[in-house]
Amino acid sequence: MGHVQDWLAGFPPAVIYLLVGLIIMIESMGIPLPGELALIGATLLTAAGTGNPVYVAIAASIGAIVGDSIGYAVGHRGGRPLLVRAGKRFPKHFGPAQLAKAEAAFGRWGVWAVFFGRFVALLRILAGPLAGALRVPYPKFLIANAAGGIVWASGTVALVYFLGEAVEKYLKDFSWIALGVAVLFGLGTTWWLKRKAHRQVADGDDDDTVVATTGRDH
Repeated sequence: MGHVQDWLAGFPPAVIYLLVGLIIMIESMGIPLPGELALIGATLLTAAGTGNPVYVAIAASIGAIVGDSIGYAVGHRGGRPLLVRAGKRFPKHFGPAQLAKAEAAFGRWGVWAVFFGRFVALLRILAGPLAGALRVPYPKFLIANAAGGIVWASGTVALVYFLGEAVEKYLKDFSWIALGVAVLFGLGTTWWLKRKAHRQVADGDDDDTVVATTGRDH
């Protein structure tokens, strides 16, 4: 995180907005780049007085929507064989296991996978190309894509910006002990939410297994 933020800090605000939008756009096209890290780093800079968080959110939203749409067009044109070839080039991001998880998400949630996929690293890269390859109707895709991009970008910027301001306030007005308690509380809450999410995913996988088994019995 620090490296991304330090790198962005070397540019004027207008260039930072452009870089954030460009990085997120390329990531959304299906090319693995640290889009979320760039968004968070740029937002932390605005909390420190460099740039405007609103413009960061706008740039990120545009990058997400345009990038996903380009990814959709590429996936629609190249189909599944394109994703298979990409898996050989980027096995950690487009390997058989990752592709299977993404397809399972589309099979379970349909076009909502595009919306919620914006908040998941794997689907954030795969949602556009996979939706195109699976021939998801573009109007439905565009609505989910735009909504997910705007909510993700605006929500992330708002959360990180106000968290950054809160940290600065703690540093100025409270002791290191108070800050430590706040950080531990935040880490504990994050750990609990992730554990709950993993349980829900596991329960969903168990349900799929039961359904598949029942289907074979019949």
